[in-house]
Amino acid sequence: MIRLFKSPFVFFALSLIVAPVVADEPSITWPAGWEVEALPDVSPQVSRQRAVKNDADGNQVMVMELTMTQVEAGHQVNLQGVLLEMRKSIQKDFFQGGYQSVCNKVHSATLGSLPALESTCTITENGRHVLSQTLVAAVEADKAYVLSYAGQAEVYKASADEIVAVRNSLKL
Repeated sequence: MIRLFKSPFVFFALSLIVAPVVADEPSITWPAGWEVEALPDVSPQVSRQRAVKNDADGNQVMVMELTMTQVEAGHQVNLQGVLLEMRKSIQKDFFQGGYQSVCNKVHSATLGSLPALESTCTITENGRHVLSQTLVAAVEADKAYVLSYAGQAEVYKASADEIVAVRNSLKL
């Protein structure tokens, strides 16, 4: 079985300077039946929330994670650059695992009520679509957010309504 999220996200540290302030965590409503995972604190400036969807045998088939990072006052976040670096890292990890990936162009989207940028990657093995992963990033004042979700191809497609509901429920 393919392990979703082969490596941790390239945290916003690639392009963000974090502020020494602890912020309130964003509010997210996870779909019914998903298991919320406790995540260790990375730093006081980074908040991460994750939920997984398991199949009947308890195998992880879908993962969603929301990351919020405090941004230092006055720092301009290159959102497209951050998203491209994250995407490149994901593609590299899958390639090293023997998979191929193709990602669509970064395009406008929304995350909760914020304007955002988004890109989706299709991961294949020997020409067979096995996984899909989407990255959505947004910035508001002193906070940057990334929602990432990935899953087995069929489950990802079947979970479209749940994904939309999560994205619409976000209180950032």
